[in-house]
Amino acid sequence: MTAVQQSTPAGGLMPVSRRVMNLSTFLSQAAARLPDEPALIIDGQTTDWKTLEQRVQALARAFLAAGLVKGDRILTHSPNCRELIEVMLATFRIGGIWVPTNFRITPGEVEYLAQSAGVSAFICHAGFPDHAQLAKNLLGLKLAASIEPTPERADTACTSDTPGINGLIGQHLDVSAALPAARVDYDDPCWFFFTSGTTGKPKAAVLTHGQMAFVLTNHLCDLMPGTTHHDRSLVVAPLSHGAGIHFLTQLVRGACTLFSTNVRFSPEAAWATIERHRVSNFFTVPTILKLMIEHESVDRYNHDTLRYIIYAGAPMYRADQKQALEKLGPILVQYFGLGEVTGNITVLPPCDHSADDQAMTRLGSCGYARTGMEISIQDADGNRLPPDQTGEICVCGPAVFAGYYNNPEANRKSFRDGWFRTGDIGYQDAQGYLYITGRESDMYISGGSNIYPREIEEKILAAGLIKEVCVLGVPDPVWGEIGVMVGVLKDGVQWDQYAFQAWLDANIARYKHPRRFVIWPELPKSGYGKVTKKIVYQELLNQGALSQP
Repeated sequence: MTAVQQSTPAGGLMPVSRRVMNLSTFLSQAAARLPDEPALIIDGQTTDWKTLEQRVQALARAFLAAGLVKGDRILTHSPNCRELIEVMLATFRIGGIWVPTNFRITPGEVEYLAQSAGVSAFICHAGFPDHAQLAKNLLGLKLAASIEPTPERADTACTSDTPGINGLIGQHLDVSAALPAARVDYDDPCWFFFTSGTTGKPKAAVLTHGQMAFVLTNHLCDLMPGTTHHDRSLVVAPLSHGAGIHFLTQLVRGACTLFSTNVRFSPEAAWATIERHRVSNFFTVPTILKLMIEHESVDRYNHDTLRYIIYAGAPMYRADQKQALEKLGPILVQYFGLGEVTGNITVLPPCDHSADDQAMTRLGSCGYARTGMEISIQDADGNRLPPDQTGEICVCGPAVFAGYYNNPEANRKSFRDGWFRTGDIGYQDAQGYLYITGRESDMYISGGSNIYPREIEEKILAAGLIKEVCVLGVPDPVWGEIGVMVGVLKDGVQWDQYAFQAWLDANIARYKHPRRFVIWPELPKSGYGKVTKKIVYQELLNQGALSQP
């Protein structure tokens, strides 16, 4: 199933099977070492490691009883809940492939993901009945099941032919013999990590057991060194994506993970949980961290136990970074990386963060290469560029995924001479620190000049009038493309386009100026809390804001 074939070993050695540890073994190890320690605290309810291991083993037996086998794809459509984690780990246990979706996407989008992945099981949260109906249209399903987030309501929303996950677990909990994890090799897939689909249809990045073992080791080494079972980790993002990877790093060390099943994020509830449970780390995206820092409750709760706040997934503008550092101290950790490399390209540790622009010697950098990874800045022909020259950011190393599932054209475009091409544009300085100047697909050409929106957005935020901004290129009959700025004003600020234009004239080269300005009460965000230009562009179209003046 591996999408990109590995080269044959050199030196006359015979190829050998590269057996690796099944990722679900991390749970068995934690349960053996720390049976009565808390594994999960969800809505205030605690599950210890021994209980979690027993439930995952029971669910794995239920999967096997349904005919699921190694290599089968198990789609899961659900917001954060204990059963989501149990499905993931039980899937790994039998050697299956977890196919999680963003619970905010439409039934039609879920159907596309299910069909493109060729799923054998369809597990849907009972709160999404329209999505659950898709199971009737999927050929070759061995199992369709429903998730109920609390055991006492296990099957209240399930039909007779759609069992509940808690019911399936209950049928096999009394089996005393341990269920061995399925044998897996390095390149055996464990997770179809769907891209966000900012251009075209989402693609399934194939993550493997061997790759993920490296990723988890790397996260613990570079992002949160010293993590032990005494740590507590808060989840503030969907476990179907980057937060799920972060959960697995806590699992490796036996650290407890906390979260709420409420799909509406509350900054105050997050700060209250951090104080009550003495949380030491969490993973987030810049937009969520910005919400937390700007909420007045940040000053009412104690957060001194926090050692690492890891942010990634989108650029964090300097103005927001400084505010977070001033509120929380030097505990920010930035990493840069795509889903295809599960975040493992660069790290900017706490020592390289500062609220003082003079002390921030690497201002604007997203850090240096992660342990075991190599970065190459390349021109259009694949030639490596020297320091301080801008080109495409390419990467190689054990964190790079196996390729896109069933998509040879995407694989052909994404790999060159063994390098994974990120599609991001940037440069490295002489010391190896990386600076991202934009996404290749975000760049627009106006009057023959290449314009990268991020540079403009950074400067606009630094002016102090606007708290959220998105600059994107749109078609124009005269210039080819022009820039449109969509912004959200800070509280109490009145919009004065003429004054703002005067500020632009004094601070940004005229050819880079946005030609149109749109002010909204807030920017639309993806299901993972990101502001994407695709979503903003679609909303501009919906509002008729792109018609010719």
